[in-house]
Amino acid sequence: MPITLLLDLDDTLLNTNMDVFIPAYFQALSRALADKVAPQVMLPALMAGTKAMMVNMDPALTLREVFDAHFFPMLNMDRDDLQPRIDRFYDEEFPKLGSLTSLIPEAVRLVEWAFEQGHRVVIATNPLFPLKAIQHRMRWAGLPPEKYPFALVTSYENMHFTKETVAYYPEMLAQLGWPDDPAVMVGDDVEREVKPTRAAGLQVFWVRKLGEEAAEPDGIPQGTLEALRGWLEKTDPAALKIVLDSPHALLATLRSTPGGLATLTAGLPAEAWKRFPAPGEWSLTEVICHLRDVERDVNLARIRKVLAEQNPFLAGEVTDVWVKERHCADQDGPQALVEFTAARKETLALLDGLQSEWLRPARHAIFGPTTLQELVGFMAGHDRAHVQQTWKTIRA
Repeated sequence: MPITLLLDLDDTLLNTNMDVFIPAYFQALSRALADKVAPQVMLPALMAGTKAMMVNMDPALTLREVFDAHFFPMLNMDRDDLQPRIDRFYDEEFPKLGSLTSLIPEAVRLVEWAFEQGHRVVIATNPLFPLKAIQHRMRWAGLPPEKYPFALVTSYENMHFTKETVAYYPEMLAQLGWPDDPAVMVGDDVEREVKPTRAAGLQVFWVRKLGEEAAEPDGIPQGTLEALRGWLEKTDPAALKIVLDSPHALLATLRSTPGGLATLTAGLPAEAWKRFPAPGEWSLTEVICHLRDVERDVNLARIRKVLAEQNPFLAGEVTDVWVKERHCADQDGPQALVEFTAARKETLALLDGLQSEWLRPARHAIFGPTTLQELVGFMAGHDRAHVQQTWKTIRA
C-alpha cells in the first residue's frame, strides 16, 4: 500500500546547523541589497517578516503575503522595486551558502527506495523560504527537484502556515487532495514536528542522530534515518491512518481547508472553474459554492446554537440540492472561495479557545444525541471529501 511520506529537510535529509545558517543567510542577503537598503534597516525587517510568518493563523494569507506585509513597509519600498534584486540573490548568492551544509547519504538512499516502492514523497520543510531557496537546499542534499518527482515542496509561496502551527500538516494533505493513503511525518525536531504532527492526527517518526539518547516524547517511533526504512517495512499501514478526532486535529483541519483550496485553484483559467468533469458531476465553481453555503447556512448556525442553548435540537439539512436551486454553476468561483474563507474564519473565531464546551450536547434529527466535537468532526470530514473532489475535478 502506498504511503504519503512527509520528509523534513534540515537535519533530517540535509545536515544544517540553523544557528549558523540563518545568520549567514540574513547577512548575505543584507550585503547583496546594501546599495538599496541599509543593513541596520534590512535585518530588523527580515526578522519581523519571519516572526510574522511563524505566528500566522489567517487562512486567507499565504506566508509570502504575510512576510511582504511586514518586510517592505519597514524598508519603505515597494515590492516591485526590490524583488528583481532579491531574485538575483537567490539565483547567484544563496547557492554559495551550501558550504555551510553537508549531504546525508542515507537520505538519498531512503528517498530513492520510497519512490521505488510507489510511495508519495513530500519535502515538508518549514516554509519560511521562497521555493528557489528550498530547491537549492534540496540540491545540496543530493535530492534535486529536477530528478525526483516530489508530490509537493512546501514554501512560503504555497503555504499559509508554518510548522509552529498544527494547521501546517493538514494543509499539506489538502494540497495533495487529502489522499486516503496512510501518512507519516519524518523529522528531527520535537517541538516543530513531533508534537504538532501528533496533534494534527498523523503518525510521526522521530529521527535521532547516532549517539543521541532517546528522550521525550515516550511512545514515539524513533531512531536513525537508516532505521526508518525497516520501521516502515514492518509497520502495519493501518497504524499510519490519519485520525481526525481531537479538538486540535479538527481545528487544524478546518483552518487548513481555505488555504489548501486556494493553492489548488491558484492560476486556473476561467473555463476550468465552469467545466463539468463528467455528466451529473459538479463543476469546481459548484463545489466551492456548496462549501460556502454549508458553512454560512448550516455550520455557523449549528455551532452558535449549541454554544448558546442547552442540548438544542438540530434539524437535518439536505444541502446538495442547493447547488441547482441557487444556480451555483452561474456564480463566480474565485469570489465564492473568498466568501467561504470569510465564513470559515467566523467559524474558527467561535471554536478557538474552547475547552469543556467541546462536549456540549445536542440532538440531531438524523444522528441523534451528539456533541459539539462530533459535529465539528462531521465538518472536517465534509471538508476532506470536497477537497478530494476539488483535486479530482482539477485533474479531470
